[in-house]
Amino acid sequence: MIVNRKVKVNGKIIDELGFKANPQDEIIVEGNLLKKEEKVVYLLNKPKGVISSVKDEKGRTSAIDLIDCKYRLYPIGRLDYDSSGLLLLSNDGDLTQKMLHPKYHIDKIYEVTINGLIDSETIQKISQGVYIDGRKTSPAEIKLIRKNDNKETSFLEVKIHEGRNRQIRKMFEKYGYKVIRLHRIQEANITLGNLKPGEYRPLKPYEIVKLKKYLDNGNI
Repeated sequence: MIVNRKVKVNGKIIDELGFKANPQDEIIVEGNLLKKEEKVVYLLNKPKGVISSVKDEKGRTSAIDLIDCKYRLYPIGRLDYDSSGLLLLSNDGDLTQKMLHPKYHIDKIYEVTINGLIDSETIQKISQGVYIDGRKTSPAEIKLIRKNDNKETSFLEVKIHEGRNRQIRKMFEKYGYKVIRLHRIQEANITLGNLKPGEYRPLKPYEIVKLKKYLDNGNI
């Protein structure tokens, strides 16, 4: 389009390939004014059985399919197909990059139900780090909320800041426990609240400001 002289910046036809424009410039392509898209962040309570990626070669329902929005959204990170809970989606590339960068140590909190009655000693061992896929996990915070003696299950709250593939499931599997429910309730300083499975809402402006402050000030 530049070679064909179809691009104008601030009223001037651009014929230089690689020309760099500034965010405040007026850019017209083929007579159409380019408008900056509003940056939005959506909070979804992802149900179990829904994938986090944009597309799926198996034709399964994706998180994107659940949100009626005029913007092209992308999931910020992943939540396993068999897991549920808080998933953020956005068209803000800068925010997404910060949320996914390891140096920011974004805390994530999960409700976890496992089969078996776990003891405090094992919880302590898992909290200190577990070797999975040849590498040790960072320390985690694990609280035992309750045990169900009849069903022989344990309900815990787990906080981690890593996002390795099926990490929590593999951490407990190392000690013979199978995760039967994994539900994310918080990421950074954003909580799931009262959203039911499949429900979503846009973050309010003050929530986005709060999230960006968390990234800029709290977790570098």
